[in-house]
Amino acid sequence: MKPAGNGMDLGRWIDDLVAGGRSSFTTDEARGVHGGTYKAVQAVLRRLRAKGEIASPLRGFHLVVPPEYRRLGCLPPLWFIDDLARHIGQPYYVALLSAAELHGAAHQRPQTFQVMRPRPHRSVECGGVRIDFVMRGSLARVPVVLRNTPKGMVRIATPEVTAFDLVGYVHRCGGLDNVATVLRELAEALDPVALAGLAPLSPVPWAQRLGFLLDLVGSWGRTGPLSAWVRDQAPPTCALDVDRPPGHGPVDRGWRVVVNVEIEVDR
Repeated sequence: MKPAGNGMDLGRWIDDLVAGGRSSFTTDEARGVHGGTYKAVQAVLRRLRAKGEIASPLRGFHLVVPPEYRRLGCLPPLWFIDDLARHIGQPYYVALLSAAELHGAAHQRPQTFQVMRPRPHRSVECGGVRIDFVMRGSLARVPVVLRNTPKGMVRIATPEVTAFDLVGYVHRCGGLDNVATVLRELAEALDPVALAGLAPLSPVPWAQRLGFLLDLVGSWGRTGPLSAWVRDQAPPTCALDVDRPPGHGPVDRGWRVVVNVEIEVDR
């Protein structure tokens, strides 16, 4: 892979990137190093992709894939989501079932890697990896935790944020039964005061449904401050399942939730 211009060999440059701890680069960076035309650089990158040495989850953004991950055709998403988000140019956090798994609620491994962003973005597929982006407008005010990965830091929703998001984006999480099952496993990681403190960032019905589900799975000790917050809001009743009419289901008076569906929690 001799450079077309006065630059260096891209393969050697990529090896140097990896030696320095990096696992991603852009087409513009590669062109600057290679010294050739855009077309010449693209031809080199195509050859590297064909050999499985790099993967390109987005146009202009490339990953260096070591031999142990070439069958996957990509890196683990935790390793590159921070770099990918910077390339896209928007804040993010790992969310929903992916965040729950990282907090120990791994009842069922999610089929996709779920990430919150403040604006819509199409899903990204890279080899055997799929990243689904979900929009949340109040993302900038949502607390996150930082976790080390072999390739840097990653932003993950706190357990409390994860709990609210699971209820608010139930369609992204396998339905209410699965959400209740995950909440049962996530509950031990929830701080009751932090949980109530987050309630103003979400619609009140999210807090009502979350409190009801946490009580349902036996985590009454985590819901006291949240219950007090809901009482202060004096909200109208809301349906547990928004896709079904409230009908004449029983009403949980504490949370003011119409229980219009029977929840089955996996054990």
